[in-house]
Amino acid sequence: MTTPDPQDLPFPESPVLPAMLDGSATIQFRCHRGIACWNACCSNIDISLTPYDILRLKRRLGLTSTEFLERYTLPYEMEKDGIAGVKLRPVEGGSACRFMNPEGCGVYEDRPTACRYYPVALLSMRRQDESIDRAAYALVKEAHCLGHNEPNRQTIDEYRTEQGLPEYDELARGWRQLILKKKSSGPTIGKPSKRSLQLFFMTCYDVDRFREFVASEGFRGMYDLPADELEATLADDAKLMLFGFRFLRQVLFGEESIPVRAEAAERRRASYQEKVERLEREAAERRARDEGMIDEAPDL
Repeated sequence: MTTPDPQDLPFPESPVLPAMLDGSATIQFRCHRGIACWNACCSNIDISLTPYDILRLKRRLGLTSTEFLERYTLPYEMEKDGIAGVKLRPVEGGSACRFMNPEGCGVYEDRPTACRYYPVALLSMRRQDESIDRAAYALVKEAHCLGHNEPNRQTIDEYRTEQGLPEYDELARGWRQLILKKKSSGPTIGKPSKRSLQLFFMTCYDVDRFREFVASEGFRGMYDLPADELEATLADDAKLMLFGFRFLRQVLFGEESIPVRAEAAERRRASYQEKVERLEREAAERRARDEGMIDEAPDL
């Protein structure tokens, strides 16, 4: 366990305790109906959603991903001018979760990752010289929560299993790795274009729109995927989501795992060369005009 000096923390009043834990650490916690603080944590939410959270919730509500995003979420920037995340939208004019009812959570079987983890915080980290992310944890203690006083002790790994988190974490790992890779790359890959940000958002969060994109003639003409593999991917939300993470690693970071058709690659190369030549011609024309203006300037 690593314990930094509280004075060094950027937010000293944070409910996240300044100790990094591993899965074998023991916590004391139990939430149940009848506890005095029942529903308190759901009355003031700030819940970020993973792509798999969105799949589960949109299926639960019988909506397309596009409809779910429009009705139930708010986008936010994970970093300035960077990739976007998605949060649950609270009730109109308030801060409570829209799925909360007197009995508890109205979507309990499909509740988001953050809700399952509480009062544990998942910390995903990746060293610059590593290609995998490492999981560590922290404990969240808020004044309103009485669950920490309940006589129930278990390890974080046991708590994760109880809450169904191994499946959620496994299916969100590719997304977390994309975010960590982008943050660790920093300025080396430059500021993302508006198009790449839109592509990231659609691929990660709007799986039904991404399905239309993958099923399009343009995509099929660019990428050389076996027909049976493509059809199986299109038919399964989770498979399509995981394919999307592969696709983003390829188009954003050049990590090729999806074969590109040779003729499509040649068309792309020719198009790129044509663009470079056009820009060079335009630059030469501007220089010529500027030089002509200087030559024609009257003597003073």
